[in-house]
Amino acid sequence: MNNNFINNFNQVFKNHTAFLLIDKNDFVLETNVNNLEQVLFFLRDHEGCLFKMLVDILVIDYPGKKKRFSLIYCLLSLKYNVRIKVKVYIDELTSVKSITNIYKSSCWMEREVWDMNGIFFENHPDLRRILTDYGFEGYPLRKDFPLSGYTEVRYDDSQKRVISENLEMSQEYRVFNFNSSWE
Repeated sequence: MNNNFINNFNQVFKNHTAFLLIDKNDFVLETNVNNLEQVLFFLRDHEGCLFKMLVDILVIDYPGKKKRFSLIYCLLSLKYNVRIKVKVYIDELTSVKSITNIYKSSCWMEREVWDMNGIFFENHPDLRRILTDYGFEGYPLRKDFPLSGYTEVRYDDSQKRVISENLEMSQEYRVFNFNSSWE
């Protein structure tokens, strides 16, 4: 990407909450959830960008923060051989507009984010469980999800069948410390 892209980007989004961080050729664009669709359309269709490929959708969970989740869209421009990350910060109750109308490949990725983290996508064509069972409770990639889950499944030899029992375990021992041990 060149300075022309940065100037065009700043001109298009001067009235919106979106800013571009450039750190050692790592482009990170932060915006709010209301502008996400407009930002992604710009990045996909603008001649200076052409981020035609959605590589992945990532979620980072920060349980102690007000906006708990960082939703990250990883995009690739094949023409310019550049990658960019688009970040949105949301809380547990905020829903996000589905981007399946912009990137068709986002259908499965959004389903995975919904199933593992519980982030709801509005207007998604097929939002249902993809990696867990239909009766599964909770979202396994949330940091407050119990390490052993909510239920225990075991085979009972006396009854000669598989039994699913609720699991009662306290979670007080789980303390989240976000300090790096490398520093």
